[in-house]
Amino acid sequence: MIEHTNKQFHSDLEAARSLFLEMGGIVESMVRDAVQALRTGDMALVDQVRDREKEVNRLENEIDERITNLIARNQPTAIDLRLILSISKMLTDMERCGDEAERIAKMARRLYDNNLEYEPVIELSHMALSVTTMIHDVLDAFARQDAVHAATVVRHDKNVDREWKGSLRHMITYMIEDPRTISLSIDMIFITRALERIGDHAKNMAERVIYMVRGDDVRHTNVKNVERIARGEALEENEGDELI
Repeated sequence: MIEHTNKQFHSDLEAARSLFLEMGGIVESMVRDAVQALRTGDMALVDQVRDREKEVNRLENEIDERITNLIARNQPTAIDLRLILSISKMLTDMERCGDEAERIAKMARRLYDNNLEYEPVIELSHMALSVTTMIHDVLDAFARQDAVHAATVVRHDKNVDREWKGSLRHMITYMIEDPRTISLSIDMIFITRALERIGDHAKNMAERVIYMVRGDDVRHTNVKNVERIARGEALEENEGDELI
């Protein structure tokens, strides 16, 4: 009976893990398609993103219910409990990435319905590529339980933050040079902000992967120490105030 219960527990745990990876793959494609719609005006992609958002919400509910049952019906060991808690925390971040992708798609529809074109939209492509890569990498790190790979996602978020600030400066300059673009520029600022938030959520998930693998909470820890923890190295003295 105990052996049967253990097999069922690990089967249910693997099912929750697999569903989360499926959900992550859908969200990754949503972000990519939302930006493609913005760049090309393909409104079929907007509809596709919005349909996938419903699937993401369904998966979130299903995974959440599975996790609740796993905890309620079993007494997970420490390492299994870390996996369960990590999926639970990452679930929220992944769903919010889907929300931001849907927001970008809606903005794309509004811009093209009003026949608006915007010069800096091209530079958003690189920022979008950065955040979709982060989502892909964090899913890969989660699947392989690779804390070191997860730490690269945490560092990559710094680059996305710099891109966000650079885009913001560009759009402010654009508004100053041509006040007629102010309304449109504000919409574009909201889009870049959505991309930046996706990067933040991917970073949060990467931190949970490191916790899952190493058992250390690296939130509010500077990037260099996150990388050391991910490699299983001891922290050096006098590095608590290091910012990079």
